[in-house]
Amino acid sequence: MDHAVDAANLGVAAAGDLSLWGLFMQASIVVKFVMIGLIGSSIGVWAIVFNKIVTMRRIEKQAAAFEDKFWSGGNLDDLYETEGAKPTHPLAAVFGAAMGEWRRSARIPGIDLIHGGVQERVDRAMNITITREMDRLERWMIFLATIGPVAPFIGLFGTVWGIMHSFSSIAAMHNTNLSVVAPGISEALFATAIGLVTAIPAVIAYNVINNSLARFQDRLDGFGTEFAAILSRQSEERS
Repeated sequence: MDHAVDAANLGVAAAGDLSLWGLFMQASIVVKFVMIGLIGSSIGVWAIVFNKIVTMRRIEKQAAAFEDKFWSGGNLDDLYETEGAKPTHPLAAVFGAAMGEWRRSARIPGIDLIHGGVQERVDRAMNITITREMDRLERWMIFLATIGPVAPFIGLFGTVWGIMHSFSSIAAMHNTNLSVVAPGISEALFATAIGLVTAIPAVIAYNVINNSLARFQDRLDGFGTEFAAILSRQSEERS
């Protein structure tokens, strides 16, 4: 009877040792650092994902509203004063850069708006603005691109170290019983699991967000090309 009670208590202790918190607490200091680093990276990944989703939804909505105003046939100078002079989103910034350069050139006495290099300066201003705005939107994407492929290997390092720790326990206790081996193997696999849980969302998020950013850049490039054509026609009409 006593043996049965002892076996039951051993089973309870083993189950407690194999809980997530128990695995963390009984892990070696190296594996703990690996787990903490991966958990911190996972929190960073989700923070970036949330920020990018909110940002992309906001700028897409702002871009749609701006395009409605732009193609409504209103005065471009008025639109510049209200939207382009102090832009609050990327599309307005591209418009403001081009319109500002064109207006400055138009005020120069005797300048030829068609052959005076104005179109080249307008195109350059838009390209620089697009690059600057995309650099701002792509901030922290390198973190996702790095964590995705690296996190599994960090988890694997924790796994290898945990298995080494488990074998050391076996050698020290001269006992290959499952109750001796299981905690070390479990903490090793736990490190791998955390690495995968960190890496998989990072890879998926990077691909999805990067695709959204590429589409938005195409939208900026398309708007820049169309706006450059409009300014070119207006230059010809003034000449």
